[in-house]
Amino acid sequence: MTTARIDVEAEALIIAGPGQRPGIAELAGPRARVSARLTGGGKTWKATFPLRASRWGGPELPLPSGEYALSIEGVDVTELRIAPVVLRGVRIAVDGATVRIAAPVDPVYDTPEGRSTLEERYVSQAGGTENAVFFESFYGRSVGCNPRAIDRELAQRAPEVRRYWSVVDLSVAVPDGAIAVVEGSPEWWRARGAARLLIVNDWLRRRFARKPGQKVLQTWHGTPLKRLALHRPGFDPRRMAAVVKESRRWDVLLAQNTYAERILRKAYAFFGRPIWVDGYPRNDALITGDPAAVRAALGIGDEERVLLYAPTWRDDRAEMVDFVDPELLARQANAVVLVRGHSRTLEQGRDRAGARVIDVTGYPETSQLLLAADALVTDYSSVMFDFSVTGKPLYFLVPDLDHYRGQLRGFYFDLAERAPGPLVRTQDELVAALDDPEHEQRYAERYAAWRRQFNTRDDGHAARRVVDRILDLGFVTR
Repeated sequence: MTTARIDVEAEALIIAGPGQRPGIAELAGPRARVSARLTGGGKTWKATFPLRASRWGGPELPLPSGEYALSIEGVDVTELRIAPVVLRGVRIAVDGATVRIAAPVDPVYDTPEGRSTLEERYVSQAGGTENAVFFESFYGRSVGCNPRAIDRELAQRAPEVRRYWSVVDLSVAVPDGAIAVVEGSPEWWRARGAARLLIVNDWLRRRFARKPGQKVLQTWHGTPLKRLALHRPGFDPRRMAAVVKESRRWDVLLAQNTYAERILRKAYAFFGRPIWVDGYPRNDALITGDPAAVRAALGIGDEERVLLYAPTWRDDRAEMVDFVDPELLARQANAVVLVRGHSRTLEQGRDRAGARVIDVTGYPETSQLLLAADALVTDYSSVMFDFSVTGKPLYFLVPDLDHYRGQLRGFYFDLAERAPGPLVRTQDELVAALDDPEHEQRYAERYAAWRRQFNTRDDGHAARRVVDRILDLGFVTR
């Protein structure tokens, strides 16, 4: 009879059973997998699954939340049962061959009554009392983008300011010196209310109650090609009301360029309040960063050609689009292919695999991937406006262009007329474009015009300008 128990001290899931030692034992999730350490054999064996893992050369952290498939060679695991248990880094439950890992929030707070209690406590909290910043990037799924770049500059310039980071679970690494607060936990609600400044790159969500003295800096997360917020197709009164309600929570909005400033102000009805057109702090790394270090962390040689495939998400599907066969592309282009799903597809699907294919959907910072890549393949993603800072080639794989432009979202300008690279419909067309020896000359004029419009403030000093404003205005003090 197979038995199971949790070893709290080792932060491990331990499965034990009689007989010969199994050959392979694995926990496989959508964005991480771990193998067990097998011991014993003969009378009994034991499989010890670590509940922590290291990725990209970083520290060992708890496994990401999600469902994991449990497999032990030659062992029937279908009868295993473990009720949810909170460890130091995760909450884990076992139901047969399915292991569910969640953030380590006490289950009492994961009920309607528990959540309501914390929200009511937050609303009544005096708040805005701590010389601190509450950061959130893509709803806590990552610690990157503009908030991270601002965090790094602020940590250097005002180290006495406390820095909280909202994370969905403890698999998300926070910057040195920062404090991780898991969304929905009592600590998360308290930090959100206490901090004098909130810096976010998407909607605040949940129940937000501004405290006296609190300020909100909305950095947003990209210069828009696709229509946003009030500009999206179709008349939806509830969506319009939600947009206006959300934008009224922001005190300041950050824009990469004057084009984005105009669109964001109208799309979010952000009138009568300042927009800082300072460039994007996340792009400072494209000027000052070291691509060799990023490549080394990814296990890529200095001489390898690297293609980054980074499509945007689709409103009509949860998972990343499958317009590219990455392993075939790696062979066709004689390159390493990095596959980067959008933050909204992070919790959907599984990492792509294959020879010379690296799925970097879970990699913390997009800017580092842009730095490491020799060329970008995208579609309608705002990453196009960031990658052009590097001056390296862009390619646009857009098999659903007519549907996306005409029905799904719509564009603010004609991409085909102004794109600083070719628009292609198939992978074969993409490969041909990648092999075009005249590419650089063919798109030189368009590329230069593109950079003049969108990248004039991306000079490597955007984070410094933003932090100058934060400190000069007294949002936090040093």
